[in-house]
Amino acid sequence: MPIHQTLKGAQVPVHIWTDDIDDASRQQLANIAALPFIHHHVAAMPDVHLGIGATIGSVIATHQAIVPAAAGVDLGCGMVACRLSLNARQLDEKSLRRVFDQISRDVPVGKAQHEDARALQHQAQPFETGLNALMARHPQLLKRFGRYSKWVNQLGTLGGGNHFIEVCLDEADQVWVMLHSGSRGIGNALASYFIELAREDMLRQEIHLPDRDLAYFKEGSARFDDYVEAVLWAQTYAFANRECMLDLVLRGMERHLPAFTVTGEVVNCHHNYVARERHYGKHVWVTRKGAILAGQGELGIVPGSMGARSYIVRGKGNAESFCSSAHGAGRRMSRNAAARSFVEADLRRQTEGVICRKDKGVIDEIPAAYKDIDAVMANQRDLTEIVHTLKQVVCVKG
Repeated sequence: MPIHQTLKGAQVPVHIWTDDIDDASRQQLANIAALPFIHHHVAAMPDVHLGIGATIGSVIATHQAIVPAAAGVDLGCGMVACRLSLNARQLDEKSLRRVFDQISRDVPVGKAQHEDARALQHQAQPFETGLNALMARHPQLLKRFGRYSKWVNQLGTLGGGNHFIEVCLDEADQVWVMLHSGSRGIGNALASYFIELAREDMLRQEIHLPDRDLAYFKEGSARFDDYVEAVLWAQTYAFANRECMLDLVLRGMERHLPAFTVTGEVVNCHHNYVARERHYGKHVWVTRKGAILAGQGELGIVPGSMGARSYIVRGKGNAESFCSSAHGAGRRMSRNAAARSFVEADLRRQTEGVICRKDKGVIDEIPAAYKDIDAVMANQRDLTEIVHTLKQVVCVKG
């Protein structure tokens, strides 16, 4: 159950689903709750932690306005997962290592992208018209960021940071594939551009904010409409990016494992996004920054770290959370702090039994840098029910 707080300077209450929150994150939530267009209250999920402008793990309902930095720069970032007909008895370490190597070859990670000959041109074609229309109205985008030729090549690529591809086993030893990624460089470029436009608007209108990253667009303005168009484009691209990667992963697995089929529903959900929804009697804009939709019966994915359990969940439609849930474990330590605090031996110990990178290049993703996923799940018992519990056996990091 949430802790209801009225924070200093806030115009509306903040409902927090944990007492594990630092002062800086609490201040960010207060800054958000001080904005004049916040609807009803601000909800903070149990994985809440410090972000840029808006707190990661926050759900922000707004009336006739949107804060671009609240959605962040990885627009449409989220998860996809599916269950396979394979079970643990059909896997062995040798074949799983081959799967790890195959995924690493087939899916570019970090800053890498598909070469022209392997770019997913056909899947990218439906996105060209919408992007060209945005470029026509905002030639500064074209001038500043180039022609975005690489966005086609980045469709079906993982990216870096905390993005990952995993092969997992559930509580019945059934095999799952799960991955985490977003809208890649084009989403970042679009988001960064509109965040700067929002800051310009605040300066021109002489609107003073507690944090310049809370700059906003008012509904009815041309920039508001164009931002919504850009967000929806990037979110659709991110959704397709995950589907393309999932297809590449499954085809790669087919080369090294017994024949299998996908069983049950494929779950594909955003956790950095904007949507138009109805809450507390009004149609509002809902920004979920590090939170998933958990409407009544809605399936979602709540991953742990690269050495911890993850969960397939079913939403309970809790109105107080704006029908939302945590999106994962949430960071306890910054990347720099984690890299200073741990060594490769720690990473090997904390990822024992998982075929993954165990070098210093991924120490910032060490499980100890994240909150306890089981504590997060316990804190949101009124938001979701657990359908499946997953544990990775292969993890490819971005």
